Amino acid sequence: MRIALFTNNYLPFYGGVTISVETLRQGLEAAGHEAWVFGPRLAGAQDVSDRIVRYPSIPATTYPEFALAVPYSRRIGRLVAGLDFDVVHAHHPFLLGPAARRLARRARRPLVFTYHTRYEKYAHYVPLPLGLVESAALRLSASFAARADAVLAPSTVVRDELHARGVRTPIAVVPTGVDLDRFCPGDRAAARRQLGVAEGEALVLYVGRLDREKSVDRVLVAFERIASTVAAARLVLVGHGTEAERLRRLASTLSVAPRIRFLGVRPHHDLVQCYQAADVFLFASETETQGLVLAEAAACGLPAVAVNAPGCDEVVRDGDTGVLTKGDPTALAEAAIGLLLDLERRRGMGRRAREVAERAFDVRLQIDRTMAVYLDAIARGR
Repeated sequence: MRIALFTNNYLPFYGGVTISVETLRQGLEAAGHEAWVFGPRLAGAQDVSDRIVRYPSIPATTYPEFALAVPYSRRIGRLVAGLDFDVVHAHHPFLLGPAARRLARRARRPLVFTYHTRYEKYAHYVPLPLGLVESAALRLSASFAARADAVLAPSTVVRDELHARGVRTPIAVVPTGVDLDRFCPGDRAAARRQLGVAEGEALVLYVGRLDREKSVDRVLVAFERIASTVAAARLVLVGHGTEAERLRRLASTLSVAPRIRFLGVRPHHDLVQCYQAADVFLFASETETQGLVLAEAAACGLPAVAVNAPGCDEVVRDGDTGVLTKGDPTALAEAAIGLLLDLERRRGMGRRAREVAERAFDVRLQIDRTMAVYLDAIARGR
């Protein structure tokens, strides 16, 4: 089968959608299919395949590391028409999403849409009145889903929200998968040496974008409380984003500043080492549709402390594979302290987290379920 994947986010920009699209591309190719990615032109891109096609793009003024694809290209339109795709798969309802829909309708091929993001939670990036942007994001994203031939939702909460907003398109719940052969428990001592973490230190880890919607400031404030109780605690943050400098300044004002390290962005495959080295994963976001980093941590046998919010609660099993808490820093800190001071509980949660990852987040399950959606959409279109 030949599949066209249209995405506004792609390498070298790192984020959950980018990783989801790249995981899907690699999984489809490994299963013997032909997957093409259509994304924005980004500085520093080193594409590994001729099947990665870039639209012209312009810089995003509110997010310097991101670029906005210009969703019109006669050259790409001719290319898509000539390749005769079986399925067109859009990963956004804006910019390249409508371009994907246009090309799918022109070729009379099914349009599949993955609803990756709570778009209204990102309204602050648009320089217009916040309420207006939030309302438009909800309305336009639901309308796009309603006009697709099939929708993929990364969690049941997203599916239910779309149903509540009147979307009647068939919706399948398909979480983004994790390569369990790569993301797995490993040599903890070696991983800690690579990160420069001493054996006796208790390592708290955050992985994700350093952006407002991720609430990373709560992680920093929570860690100050953690470190006041667990003398050997250290915090490592991996990621980049618009809030990076502000968060560094905040960290520098804390009494535990010397015990906090910002590692910046890391290639996706290097994250394994970070998960393997850590003792607890700490995550404060309340805007997730799935929380892919939580699934990666689970695959590596790392228990998590996360906010009891939609998306996170479908990855972390409270009291079993981690702890779900209120969103305030005190609650996050107390949960993390409890795990750091109880080695056996922590190890047990880590083992069960890996077992859950094997049952629920294996990338091969994602590919099988996605292919089933493709085939159903094709059959219904005949």
